[in-house]
Amino acid sequence: MDPWYITLIKAFLVSIALLGGFAYLTLIQRKLLGRMQHRYGPNRVGPFGLLQPIADAIKAIFKEDIVVTAADKFVYYLAPFLSISFALVAFGAIPAGPANSLFGFDPWVMDLDIGLLYVFAATSIGVYGIFLGGWASNNKYSLLGSLRSAAQMISYELGLGLSALTVILITGSLNFREIVDFNVWGMHPLLWIPLIIAFITYFISSTAEINNTPFDLPEAEQELVAGYLTEYSSIKWALYMMAEYVNLFTAAAVLSSLFLGGWRGPAFLDQVIPGISQWPLIWLLLKMAMIVFTFIWLQATLPRFRYDQVMRIGWIWLFEIALFAALLTAALIAFVV
Repeated sequence: MDPWYITLIKAFLVSIALLGGFAYLTLIQRKLLGRMQHRYGPNRVGPFGLLQPIADAIKAIFKEDIVVTAADKFVYYLAPFLSISFALVAFGAIPAGPANSLFGFDPWVMDLDIGLLYVFAATSIGVYGIFLGGWASNNKYSLLGSLRSAAQMISYELGLGLSALTVILITGSLNFREIVDFNVWGMHPLLWIPLIIAFITYFISSTAEINNTPFDLPEAEQELVAGYLTEYSSIKWALYMMAEYVNLFTAAAVLSSLFLGGWRGPAFLDQVIPGISQWPLIWLLLKMAMIVFTFIWLQATLPRFRYDQVMRIGWIWLFEIALFAALLTAALIAFVV
């Protein structure tokens, strides 16, 4: 176990990496969406538009900070900090490599026996930042957006948790490092059936949890102006954006660790370059990039669901399908495998 001061340094570096990643993911997203929609993305600020995130950051910092007169001032200011704080905290339990593989240190901030529950708890608390921001703004559109976000979180956490339960039943652990080391796809081929179902339901639930298209009802511009963000501007608006993109990173990292082997690469590559499948950071980042690209692809492809459709998918379809996958896993482990 690393000393406490090393843990603090790693937490600081991970936070800086996530915030830097957020800045340039906005550029990548706008570039990809532009190409997918047959137009140019940002290409004016710096070579190939690479300095656009810096220009956006300067604009967000120095833009006028408008505060609603009738807002609950304390909660109004607290809410965006609550969202970004728990978004950053949630990522700390994700392992990025084997023990002592990062210059002699462990490539994670925390190695928790209940790491999966910790991530679920931190991301769940983060929704309070959205709900409180919408309520404190004293705006009916903001309140409706925050209520939608809370309802969507509750609805899809059931499918999310039951999908993860399939992996927990197979590995017998809530520790991300142990789950990655276990290699769920190395089990009996019959278990691949519930694993594939759980992967699909987890991916859809994650898409809804981070309010990504087609589940972006909490900030639907056509109905709610900008949802819970309507009355926010300047740095407070930027903090909400940071939290949204960091949650996207966390969703991709958890999905990679549970179903795609996390930081482990293909073993056959070791025959070409010995030990390459165990390199820290590389494989986890590649898998996260693939999942993030898929999230962006969905934004350019799918229309937004109606609110009743979002609730129906969560309660009528995902919940039952994820529960079926978990029960099938338990039955196969008990009677077949």
